[in-house]
Amino acid sequence: MKFLLPGLLLLLPLLSTAASMQPGFHIPRTEVLGVRDERAGRDYELFIKLPRSYSNPETRQKHYPVIYLTDAMYTFQIVSGATRFPMAVGKMREAIIVGVSWQKGIHSTPSRVRDYTPFHEPSWKLETGKAEAHLRFFREKVFPKVEQRFPVDAGNRTYVGNSLGGLLGAYALVEHPDMFHNYVIGSPSLWFNNGRLFSLLDRPREKNESLKHRVFLAVGSLERAGSQSDSQPDMVADTERFYRALRSKNYPGLTLEFRVIEGATHETAFPTTAAQGLYWLFKTSEEA
Repeated sequence: MKFLLPGLLLLLPLLSTAASMQPGFHIPRTEVLGVRDERAGRDYELFIKLPRSYSNPETRQKHYPVIYLTDAMYTFQIVSGATRFPMAVGKMREAIIVGVSWQKGIHSTPSRVRDYTPFHEPSWKLETGKAEAHLRFFREKVFPKVEQRFPVDAGNRTYVGNSLGGLLGAYALVEHPDMFHNYVIGSPSLWFNNGRLFSLLDRPREKNESLKHRVFLAVGSLERAGSQSDSQPDMVADTERFYRALRSKNYPGLTLEFRVIEGATHETAFPTTAAQGLYWLFKTSEEA
């Protein structure tokens, strides 16, 4: 036994190395594509998940709606899991899921703070206010790459974003509504830059202006002011204010849904937001 123990100790590093080389979990029907923002000189990745029927010869001529996600490293696996079963059993219409990553090669925080904020905020140390450029990147690079490679319905794009990603979605809805046709906006950071986004909604609606979109807004009940810290903004009040401001415009064709997720914090609201929001948008007619 005294000779066996040293031998086992020598084997432990080898066993550990072998274990670390085991393949990780892979989400079925997924792939990763690189995409470059040539104007900004930045590289991103697109996480793609194809529908179950995609490889079926009988549906080869089908064109799928596309669900675009921001914060893909976080949101892609959640949305993939939340939609898998209902789409598989026909409770939701199938769609191609596309997650857009943060900029490659840097930490997530400076990437998302820069890309998802619509206004320059001088009090922040990180770069801000490049949402307009990031949406242009979607139009010029992301959409064409997806639409040239896959059979998609370019007239049926859905945006999904949370927190600063929710702010970006709110900005896109107000300033570039036709980029997407459906929106799932979770816990939007409407407090940013002293709530400046609301000023964009104060503009009078132009004659005959319409907004033929479906918009799902959600926020956690524990995202109220002071519910977790004294400095916490009231994101419930802000999200409801945004909902009411949109509703007051009386846009022809605009369908709105607003929900407060009971017991959810800013950190935990999104999975429910994604599951309920996408089901609301994509449920089949028999589920309506």
